[in-house]
Amino acid sequence: MITIRHTIPQDHPRIISVMKKWWDGRDLTSSVPRIFFEHFNNTSYVAQENDLIAGFLIGFFSQSQKTVGYIHFAGAHPDFRRQGLMTRLYERFYKDCGKDGRFIINSCTSPVNKKSIAFHTGIGFKIIDGNGKIDGIPVTLDYNRKDDPKVLFQKNLEDPDF
Repeated sequence: MITIRHTIPQDHPRIISVMKKWWDGRDLTSSVPRIFFEHFNNTSYVAQENDLIAGFLIGFFSQSQKTVGYIHFAGAHPDFRRQGLMTRLYERFYKDCGKDGRFIINSCTSPVNKKSIAFHTGIGFKIIDGNGKIDGIPVTLDYNRKDDPKVLFQKNLEDPDF
């Protein structure tokens, strides 16, 4: 049985140790610094089955946009994909956002991550128009630095047709 709980600092080394495998050799560990496990654990979650991490979601409430929650990073163990686990983690985050009056959820991914793009659009996120396109998908070029395009997503929890 999978349980979902808030992250704790001790989860950080466990999660970064599996990321390269979960992302087919891509080393994305620098995207998930320990600070998230220490200062945003009330809006971040780990799903586990016994002692095995099945998935995680790192999220936070925007400090400058009071109606926005932001999903910074999320992933699932390959053996637990396509079973609704990530949807459960996202819904847990939505619930906490709603309690705090946050009904706009933002997130982003790399345009090479086709699975993430399909997942987000499949659960109702809209792709925000950017200043470029890659493989026909709108992207924001140079998002964090030069040659770093991102696909930006947004979901309005109050608008079922968003």
